[in-house]
Amino acid sequence: MSESVRQCSSIGFIRFLSGKYPSCLVIVGCILFLYTLAEPYWLKIKRVEICNSEIPDSFVGTRIVFLADLHHGPCFSIERVKSVVKMVNSLKPDIILLGGDYVHQSTQYIAPVFSVLANLKARLFKGGVLGNHDHWESAKLTRTEMKKAGITLLDNDARWIEQKGERIRIGGVGDLWEDQQFPEMTIEEVRKTDFTVLLSHNPDYFPKIRDKRIDLVLSGHTHGGQVTLFGLWAPIIPIGHRKYWRGYFRNVHSSLLVTTGVGTIFPPVRFFCRPEIMEITLKH
Repeated sequence: MSESVRQCSSIGFIRFLSGKYPSCLVIVGCILFLYTLAEPYWLKIKRVEICNSEIPDSFVGTRIVFLADLHHGPCFSIERVKSVVKMVNSLKPDIILLGGDYVHQSTQYIAPVFSVLANLKARLFKGGVLGNHDHWESAKLTRTEMKKAGITLLDNDARWIEQKGERIRIGGVGDLWEDQQFPEMTIEEVRKTDFTVLLSHNPDYFPKIRDKRIDLVLSGHTHGGQVTLFGLWAPIIPIGHRKYWRGYFRNVHSSLLVTTGVGTIFPPVRFFCRPEIMEITLKH
């Protein structure tokens, strides 16, 4: 059968279905619509292994839980935040890292979300950076509530995480849209043999990294597009380098993990882009 005949046949079938069985198309449309409303609640654990020879022996098997884009607000209740915290704690993480955008639309949500995030439990360290929404609402209040919650702010700052006489470096940079980025604060004490993780809310910062001492960058911001073409492509992604919409990437300097995030912005829908919490296991 020729291509033109196949196309005519397909079009004819659709016309036949819409003409003879319009209720079928309505039902399918309703199912898809309801699915987009349900998927934001279908939170998953995405497990990733990062292999790097610079990871110290005592840190092999260390589990980092990374989550971003909670967006507590009108579309993401405090009860859902509590469920996220419960799920994270059930993983018994060694390190918890937060990628920013904790609230959405109002400063009234900042204190409540951090009162819940204060219950996050990590064996070694809890830290995070701010996202663009945190600056839009109140960066000052967000920093204050983060501190009260026992979460170390890593905007243009870093910490050594130590165990059994060995250590790794974890740092962050300010939001690409609303702040400044000083990665030297993370790498100034770092040797080439040290393993270093950098938090950057926006993955568009990744191509700007030119120092091989940064081994792994963790980002959010994109929400994976929220609505995708069956997981293959997203029409709306709020970044310039569209290929960094979600997943794992490498260049000659470093590697990048981009999470699809936990919450949503308006409209509160997802399609073939489930919300996720990342569990990253360090390996040799």
